[in-house]
Amino acid sequence: MSACVLKIHADDNVAVVLSPLAAGVEFLPGYITRSPVPSKHKVVTKFVRQTEPVVMYGVTVGRALRDLHVGERLNLADLVHETSAYSIRHEAHHQTWQPPNISEWSGIKFQGYHRSDGQVGTANYWIVVPMVFCENQNIDTLRRAFEDELGYSNISPYRQQVAALAHAHRSGMSPPDTNIKTVPPKPLFENVDGVQFLTHHLGCGGTRQDAQSLCGLLAGYINHPNVSGATILSLGCENAEIDILMEEIHKRNPEFDKPLYIFRQQSFQSTDHLITRAISDTFAGLQEADLLQRAPASLSKLTIGLECGGSDGFSGISANPAIGYATDLLVALGGRAILGEFPELCGQEQALIDRCTHPSVATRFVHLMESYAALANAVGSGFDMNPSPGNIQDGLLTDAMKSAGAARKGGTSLITAVLDYPEYATAPGLNLLCTPGGDVESTTAIAGAGAQIILFSTGMGTPTGNPVAQVIKVSSNTALATRIPDLVDLNAGTIINNQESIESVGRRILELVITVANGDLVPAAVRLGQKDFIPWKRGVSL
Repeated sequence: MSACVLKIHADDNVAVVLSPLAAGVEFLPGYITRSPVPSKHKVVTKFVRQTEPVVMYGVTVGRALRDLHVGERLNLADLVHETSAYSIRHEAHHQTWQPPNISEWSGIKFQGYHRSDGQVGTANYWIVVPMVFCENQNIDTLRRAFEDELGYSNISPYRQQVAALAHAHRSGMSPPDTNIKTVPPKPLFENVDGVQFLTHHLGCGGTRQDAQSLCGLLAGYINHPNVSGATILSLGCENAEIDILMEEIHKRNPEFDKPLYIFRQQSFQSTDHLITRAISDTFAGLQEADLLQRAPASLSKLTIGLECGGSDGFSGISANPAIGYATDLLVALGGRAILGEFPELCGQEQALIDRCTHPSVATRFVHLMESYAALANAVGSGFDMNPSPGNIQDGLLTDAMKSAGAARKGGTSLITAVLDYPEYATAPGLNLLCTPGGDVESTTAIAGAGAQIILFSTGMGTPTGNPVAQVIKVSSNTALATRIPDLVDLNAGTIINNQESIESVGRRILELVITVANGDLVPAAVRLGQKDFIPWKRGVSL
């Protein structure tokens, strides 16, 4: 790595600019810039003829639309998304993996909530969920009844602020200091981290497949190791039937025994009777959940999700590979990781195929990738449309370029399982889960697959969280971590200026995961009350 650019792979014909370059400066020995190049963007390091591939990370990330000269800035108009061909090479599945040294974590345990099925939670939540959007209003009524009284509300200080402003307005007084916030009350139940109220816009009116998928996703949340029990509100006539939900729960856990309170509104003589009964039963469930206490558990009981959002041109060379190293460490310790965002694996198929432990695993991966791509194409879209305006502005010009960096969150370990949405992860090692690239839909799915903690890299900043999985934000650059510190848990930008190695930051990430799993640190997304939950309506979102 030079002081100003990074050529990631020997075969690359472009390099990442680490700090802004003016025109006419030497950026590598004997290489002069022809134009200014902002940081995070790419400078051409080898002449590329029109129609030839643009190469980064050693793979094709686009095709040149004009001759590209050494020292030029690579712009969006200079290339089009393109990827390399791939195939399932059966002999590749005999490869082995050399795990990293894990001696410093030998014998280390985390303090978690042990469930009867052997899963261990890093938090202890009760969830309240609707089977259909018709129940969202009742869910909100329950939320307002419970949150403030039990001390779980993240918005109490802001309610106090509004109350003070309203009082000043009525009294004709000057507005009070709006920076003063009151401290929320201490939670009533010491061993319950919160009551999470999920809402969505599915459950009826769509396809039967949508209803089945929703039931599977909700079953994953109910079976989640961070969940002690659930309150379910049903209207009584929706496509997402309670019987389907119970089938999906028992697919994931035949011995399921958590408290589960189900209320069909059409079975009650009034909404008041429904809400009153739901409150009393849920309160009793919380009393039972509060009896559970943390106890030591092996790190092999951890499942981490891998996600990125608001990615920039540094994500693939700092935060993502550091998360990948932490992933390798956890896998070597016997744990599990879940990598989703299939549109952001486009162009990485061959590398991922070659890491699959069996041809059947690789075959399923290819089938899901190609089926998803066909659905996107059928609605006039495609994986090539995945990069957002923010991604492009910060140097990620094609989906293949974005994917090459995004895939590095999965480290280097072998892929032991490939899952379709909304399946539940059970195999140790790295699991691939078919999800969209949208942050919230993907984190929603990854949590539904059983991840207790989600490692979320970001280059531009995003507040995304989840109701049951604790989301840890890793910044790709120091400027973001400095500018919006309340969104960031760990800064990987130290890799960019050679202050730290990828391995060093990866070890810090695993240490942070253990700290969060112990309950000793609340991640930023949890402190901010981010409880994002958007089920994937298959084939529509990218």
